[in-house]
Amino acid sequence: MRPPIVLAAAAALFAGPAVGQQATNAAAGNFRLTDATGKAVQLADYKGKTVVLEWNNPDCPFVKKHYAGNMQRTQAAARKDGVTWLTINSSGPGKQGHVTGAQARAYVAGAKAQPTAYLLDPEGRVGKGYAAKTTPHLYVIDGKGTLRYQGGIDDKPTADVADIAGARNHVLAALGELKAGKAVSVAETRPYGCSVKYAL
Repeated sequence: MRPPIVLAAAAALFAGPAVGQQATNAAAGNFRLTDATGKAVQLADYKGKTVVLEWNNPDCPFVKKHYAGNMQRTQAAARKDGVTWLTINSSGPGKQGHVTGAQARAYVAGAKAQPTAYLLDPEGRVGKGYAAKTTPHLYVIDGKGTLRYQGGIDDKPTADVADIAGARNHVLAALGELKAGKAVSVAETRPYGCSVKYAL
């Protein structure tokens, strides 16, 4: 296991498994990022709460598909049950989907999105630490800090909005099972969407 990576305060701190080694049913790596308002947000701040991580690229057709209403409904349902929802943008400067804090705030307002926070990861440290491959790519972490689900938002890997109605929402299913004290029946799926536009 590699030692934790400690970065400047305004950037990301990622402590935990090495890149690409976030294991389902194991402790999720802690991190710290700056949100769209300039506030530092650390995963460890939400100890005791279920947390969803959602990788986002506003310009990705697959993200646009789900932000036609599905992602917002999923966020709202999760937050109604006390879940913390952290949307993360790992697009590097000059890459598709890269946003400033002001642009992120405008995007969230315009989309009527409901994340707890929109986090900026321009160096891609957290994205790579979680091996985030696509936008969207979703992770569910339980109140004990254990990663319980990682993969796609649903089982219809297309950019067609019409496919949402007949899809199984893996995130809501996992959250429902955790709330009921059950094991997550589908703990890993293949994520789909645009590749994360990392700086390097």
